[in-house]
Amino acid sequence: MSSIFGIILTVICVFGGYMLAGGKLEIILHSLPYEMMIIGGAAIGAFACGNDMHTIKSTGKDILAVFKGPKWKKSDYQDLLCLMHELVRISKESPVKVEEHIENPEESALFQQYPRILASTQFVELICDTIRSMLMNFDDVYQVEELLDKQLEGMKEEALHGSHALQNMADALPALGIVAAVLGVIKTMASIDKPPEVLGGMIGGALVGTFLGVFLAYSLVGPFANKVKSIREQEHYFYALIREVLVSSLHKNETQIAIEVARRSAPKHQRPSFTSIEEALKELRKVAA
Repeated sequence: MSSIFGIILTVICVFGGYMLAGGKLEIILHSLPYEMMIIGGAAIGAFACGNDMHTIKSTGKDILAVFKGPKWKKSDYQDLLCLMHELVRISKESPVKVEEHIENPEESALFQQYPRILASTQFVELICDTIRSMLMNFDDVYQVEELLDKQLEGMKEEALHGSHALQNMADALPALGIVAAVLGVIKTMASIDKPPEVLGGMIGGALVGTFLGVFLAYSLVGPFANKVKSIREQEHYFYALIREVLVSSLHKNETQIAIEVARRSAPKHQRPSFTSIEEALKELRKVAA
């Protein structure tokens, strides 16, 4: 919602201020389709040329995320902590029983209680693979911590590909605006025999290209890149909770303490309260009973 408000405010202030200062929109509106074709087409073409198909598709999802916000909500943080509590508790009581959940999570009654988490294949694999490694006597705290750090770092880097691609586009847009302006000047110079008022309009139209390149770079694409980066980094905290729970558990802490360590590492505005976690776990035990 804030992104839509920001775009509307930017457009109103920029073009409203221009009109209040005595500027006329006719010349901008006349040149806009052609300049956008040159600048936008070159930017999209360069974007497609410089990125693989996976990055292109993920960037499309990133742009939607700018308006939708982070995927994981406060309720998901609570669900994750409850899920990890049960998995850690079961693994301590009976490694055989926890294998029933991690070997086939789609059919696990425990995982099925959290459909949003279960729907994220990459996330479920991270949980199951790490617990599976722990059950294979790969339980050295520092080994598990290093393993998770590397995997989480790779996931974060992959998630930020779209942000990097958008930022590269934003960096290129001012130069592409100059390209459009130069083409407009070439067109003007070819009509040097025209009256001054005609030449003035043509030069003004050429300068629209420079304006659009800078405007799009710093008022739209650049902020989009920053917002995508912020969203993906915030979502990364959700994945990092797994590391906090499992590493704390390997330090021989009680399950409840491991969950509390992870809960406190969650972002403040997404962090569930201690009481809400306790109540959710009580409900979970009632269902299991």
